[in-house]
Amino acid sequence: MDNATYNYSSDCTPLTSCKSARKPAGSTAVNMGHAPKRAPKDYLLWSLCNTLYVNFCCLGFMALIYSIKARDQKTLGDLRAAQECSDKAKWYNILASGWNLLVPLLLLGLVVLLLVHLGTSEGSFDFFGEDGFQTFMNLFSFNS
Repeated sequence: MDNATYNYSSDCTPLTSCKSARKPAGSTAVNMGHAPKRAPKDYLLWSLCNTLYVNFCCLGFMALIYSIKARDQKTLGDLRAAQECSDKAKWYNILASGWNLLVPLLLLGLVVLLLVHLGTSEGSFDFFGEDGFQTFMNLFSFNS
């Protein structure tokens, strides 16, 4: 045993239900060390989908590279590096997904505007004006 001396009241001994020795009611937080961190997500499936669809400026491919790096770092146990690669993969995926949604929406809007314009115009639209096409073609003719 140890050499410490303990003073208890006469009616209380350790491991008994003595109310005078109890601490007042309240909450106590006990820190048992670092809680195990959750492994970061690698966004591999999202990156693969962005790589296979449109892939403007290789944003999906960059996301795929960082997703694989995040998975490798997670396997090695380096959670800090895995989190950094995971964050980069996430942002590349956000950019690639935004572009993948923007391009078809812009094309759809262009087609709708074209159809509306063609539906409201009467007859053919003479782009060069009256005799303008002939004047334009004369600029490129080699007859002097």
